[in-house]
Formats: sequence, structure tokens, C-alpha cells
Amino acid sequence: MSMNGSSPGKGANGLSKRTVIALVQDQPGVLARVAGLFRRRGFNIASLAVGRSEREGMSRMTFEVEGDPEIVSHVARQLDKLIEVVEVQDVTEWDIVWREMALIKVSATAETRGEIMQLTEIFRATIVDVGAEAIGIEVTGDPDKIDSMITLLRPFGLREVMRTGRVAMPRASLEVGGKDGHNVRDKDAKFWVPNSPDSPGEKRTGSV
Repeated sequence: MSMNGSSPGKGANGLSKRTVIALVQDQPGVLARVAGLFRRRGFNIASLAVGRSEREGMSRMTFEVEGDPEIVSHVARQLDKLIEVVEVQDVTEWDIVWREMALIKVSATAETRGEIMQLTEIFRATIVDVGAEAIGIEVTGDPDKIDSMITLLRPFGLREVMRTGRVAMPRASLEVGGKDGHNVRDKDAKFWVPNSPDSPGEKRTGSV
């Protein structure tokens, strides 16, 4: 699998990139069947994160999938055909909260340790391990933030980097009875406002 920090929409070489969340049954072989479906359709999995959900016996998967624009737009529909998939949402155009976590092991000497710790504070990261010749750092945020921190730490000597890939969920609605993930920011507003229930694609203005 490849991984990058691009935003949903257009991927490399003009490929379309989609972000999909699937609720699946905790059964052996589910991940292999999902990966097989993507392979047969010619999709590339840019990142994949899996973990237990709030439902007993269910897990949630967050995918970033790249492929031909005419084909990848139907990725959610294809996933929904699998028996083990209980629920699937293509949230590419939704208002979502998304994060990635990385563990970074970087070489550290008595002379460089202070500078590395200062960078850790700037990025609001956490030191999770300290050794005689290395420091372990945990950082959470969007891929651009993680990429930037890795770039700045590289001159010290990167020993190991482990990244989770994107996890995402729709933002909670700002209206009682509204649909999660359907908030938008109007160019003249200073806060997030929900879409009009009468015109889902129309932006509403607001003021503080």
C-alpha cells in the first residue's frame, strides 16, 4: 500500500481520490475480501485504518482510494455488495473530522536532544520514549503536519516511522435533527452553518 498526505479529490496522475468509511463485521478474511474487491476494480488504496467500533462485533474501516474518476466514484456502491459490509459512506464531499497518528524514532545526542524536544512542543507532539541514543515521538494531526515534522526531524537521523493512515468521521450537525457531515462554511460567515434542508447544495449565510 502507498500512503501520502494529499487531500481528497484529485490524486496523482489525474486519478480521483475518495474517502470512504465502512462498518464491517468482525470476521476472518473481511479485510482480504475488501482489498480483493479494490484490486479487481483497479483501485489503489492510498491509506487504510481499521479498528473496533462502538457496536459489538463490528469494526470501522477508513479508506483513501485512488482510481479512474469514472470508476472510483462508485467505490461505496461496490463495497456495499459485500455481505460483511453493514454500512458504507463515501464522505469525500462531506464535512468531516479526520486525523492520522505517527510514531517517530529519531536519533538524539546530548547536543541535539533539546532542539528535538523544542520541535516536539511546537508541533504539540508527545515524547513517548527516551533512550541513550534516540527519542520516540507521538504526533497526531493531518498528513501535512506529520509530513512537516518528519521533514524537520530528518536531519537529526530518522530511525523508524510508523503511520496509521487517516481515520475520519462526519462532523456533528449544528442543527437539532440535522444530518451529520453536512455543515458548510459560507465565504461571508465566521462559523460553520448547516446546509439548507430545502436546497442541500446551497450555502446559507450567518453572522456571529
